[in-house]
Amino acid sequence: MTDTSAQTRLPTAIGGFFVIKYMKKKEEKADTVADTTKMGKLADESVSPIEKDALVEGPVIEVKKSSIYIDLAPYGTGIIFGREFTNAKDLIRKVKIGDAIKAKIVETENEDGYIELSLKEAKQALIWSDAETAIKEKLVLDLPVKEANKGGLIIEWQGIQGFLPASQLKPEHYPKVEDSDKDKILRELKKLVGKRLSLTIINASPKEDKLIFSEKESNPEERKEIVGKYAVSDEIDCTVAGIVDFGVFLKVEEGLEGLVHISELDWGLVEDPRSMFKVGENIRAKIIEIKDGKISLSIKALKENPWKEFETKLKKGDIIKGVVIKFNKHGALVSIKEGVAGLVHNSNFGSEAKLREKLELGKTYSFQVTMFEPKEQRMTLTYLEETKK
Repeated sequence: MTDTSAQTRLPTAIGGFFVIKYMKKKEEKADTVADTTKMGKLADESVSPIEKDALVEGPVIEVKKSSIYIDLAPYGTGIIFGREFTNAKDLIRKVKIGDAIKAKIVETENEDGYIELSLKEAKQALIWSDAETAIKEKLVLDLPVKEANKGGLIIEWQGIQGFLPASQLKPEHYPKVEDSDKDKILRELKKLVGKRLSLTIINASPKEDKLIFSEKESNPEERKEIVGKYAVSDEIDCTVAGIVDFGVFLKVEEGLEGLVHISELDWGLVEDPRSMFKVGENIRAKIIEIKDGKISLSIKALKENPWKEFETKLKKGDIIKGVVIKFNKHGALVSIKEGVAGLVHNSNFGSEAKLREKLELGKTYSFQVTMFEPKEQRMTLTYLEETKK
């Protein structure tokens, strides 16, 4: 194997990343003058130890048929081999002595004295790092639309597939379908396949291998200027720009939309926002939050809070009548007035199945209040078995 000194510094770099094993070469250390001097020993002691998951880089010092050797001064020599060599063959063909290669440490020292690194993990780590930088710096990316589904568009960036929700499209690209028919929406979205859009990354999740894009954020400075005209508690007239399962997007003005989350649409239970609103409808809303250039709105905040009526009327221990309006994984939601509901937990019955045997949707029963916090809009109830006469 060709030797190299700790002073080797080669500027050439390639775009590939490889699994590398670094061997601690004791024989090299004996031959190196610097290591035999007091200054050399002090230098070695001052070097921070290599750590698992760290990204490292070193120049290629030898290329063989099934392996590549890398120098990682002052730690020793690395090697690309085995399955990872095979997986990286396309890139390895282009490698020559002197090329710098980056890799991620997966094992600091194996039984043969090598430090093992990963090609795939290094490449992914660098890509996700680039994604975080793009989010922080609000970089605008010109990217083509690969595919479309009923929820939005598929975008590819650096080999990673990301998602552009329909709600994050600019008004001119948002599928304006009056009846919110998902098949019609899909047909409209498919018209964008192949087109290039100016996008920003608004969320990156390496663990879930997921990127979320937005077309609305492509001019952050302009958006910041527009958002700056508004303040929390402002009441504004808007137009419904889009309806999704989790809420409604309202157009505040040209170039600015805000989200009304489903929990802020009404004091009563909202199952489907599409049943309450239509695209193009004019509506008034209140700004409840401005954060990171985004506006959150509320429609229910402009309506009277029904919980206030019960602040002095209801307390823990009271017996009330209520109608079952919904089942969820925790139990049954019981309404005592439009917009005021409490939870009857499954544990009151022993299981979810037994709760559903006793209670029916739309039926009225007697309950006892076990917790009542009107300011937080929270209430829990327990079912009272009716005594047959």
